[in-house]
Order: sequence, then C-alpha cells, then structure tokens
Amino acid sequence: MRRWTIMLVLAIAAGIASSATVGAVRERPAARPAPQAVKPKPPKGFTALFNGKDLTGWRGRQPNYNPAEEAALSKDALAEKQALWNTARDAHWRVDADKGEIVSDGKNPHLATVKDYGDFELYVDWLMVSPNGDSGIYLRGLPQVQIWDPGNPSEVRNGAEKGSGALWNNKADNPGKFPLVKADNPVGQWNTLKIRMIGDKVWIWLNDKLTVDGQVLDNVFFDRTGATPAPARGPIELQTHNSEMRFRNIYVREIPAGGK
Repeated sequence: MRRWTIMLVLAIAAGIASSATVGAVRERPAARPAPQAVKPKPPKGFTALFNGKDLTGWRGRQPNYNPAEEAALSKDALAEKQALWNTARDAHWRVDADKGEIVSDGKNPHLATVKDYGDFELYVDWLMVSPNGDSGIYLRGLPQVQIWDPGNPSEVRNGAEKGSGALWNNKADNPGKFPLVKADNPVGQWNTLKIRMIGDKVWIWLNDKLTVDGQVLDNVFFDRTGATPAPARGPIELQTHNSEMRFRNIYVREIPAGGK
C-alpha cells in the first residue's frame, strides 16, 4: 500500500511539473522582428533629399569636375556625360530600402543632387562601415566637408587625427581647414552633420559640436586667393574613397538671399 501511495504522489507531482512547463511555453512572448532604422520626418522648413527607397533626385557626377567647366558644356555634351555618369552611379551606389540608407562601395563617381542650391542648411547622417574610410560632402560642387577615420595611420600626415567636419581642401592658413574640436563617433556608429552655407562662408556642426565657424570655402579649381569665390549655385555631393559608406536622413532648407 505504501508503495502505491508513493507512486501516486510521484505521478501527481510529474503532472503538475508538466503543466507548469506547458504554461511557461505558452506564456513565452513571440520573438520580435529586428527594429528597422528610424526614418524621422524632415525638421520644420526642410525638405528630404532622399526618399528612403531609391535614388530619385540624385545623379552621378565625375569626381572633382570643375563646376565652371560643366556649366560651359553644350546641352548635348552634358547629356552625353550625364548618361555615362549615371551608368557609373548605378554600378557603385545603391539603396538599402529596408534600412532607408544610401550605400556607396567607395568607388567613383560622386552622387550629386539633380537640383542646384545657393544658400542652404543641410542635415545628413553618415556611417563609416569599416576603419580607415574616407568620404566627404561637396558644397555647390566644391570640395569639401571632410569625413574620415581619425585613427587611420596612413592619414596622420594629412591631419586625420584632428577629426572630421572641416574644410580640408582649404589652403593651410585658412582656420576652417581643420575642425575646432574633434567630434567623431567611433567607426561603425552613426554621425550627424549640420552644414550652413551663405555666400562663400560655411558653418559646420558634427554631432552637435561646432567644428567650423563661418569660414570661407576656398575655390580649389582656381587660385584660392578669394578673387574667384565659390559659384553662386551648385549641387550637393556625396563622395567616398575606397570604403563603404552609408548615408540617411538627408534634409535641406534653402535660405533666401539675405535670410537666415
């Protein structure tokens, strides 16, 4: 009798444990899908330059092509060049629509806005995928707001350790050549640039820190003396050097003449 009593107790205990296990399995929440990148709306007064789905509004452009030379081309000559540039664009630039990001494999050409801009404010997020990358934002077709890896040993001679977010192509005695502060996030993390250009002067903030304060953008296609200032209008361009770069949340606000 005692033996049967023990067996009955064990059977009941096993049943309770089994029920608890089933209940635990039933109550376990379903796995959630991985979150996608946030796609916020443009700030008030700004327009999105990138729709998150394709490269509408963007064209290929030959690297370091003098805007004055491009402006002097005939309509047919420009159309011929543009067809070649767009073919190269499609070979090296793409959109990761799941994340809402523009992706470059680091090869030519540049990716330029179809529309030209005069005075403007620009927001753009950028991500350097791997170490030792090099990129930039061209303003009215002129180089450039520098983006690079401050830890790249091969670029120490060029001042990479000072950080991104300045006008590196400016002449050496221009205070805007290097950033006022080093504000880069580590490679593999997103960074945000805010750029304001009025006339030929540029203000830049990297990750909310002022890196260039109203310095003249040198026109590198001429003698940089100031006799030939930046063109009044031109494209905004994304540039990369031999490394994958990603861009998202690209917004622009045109500033009326004499405005803020």
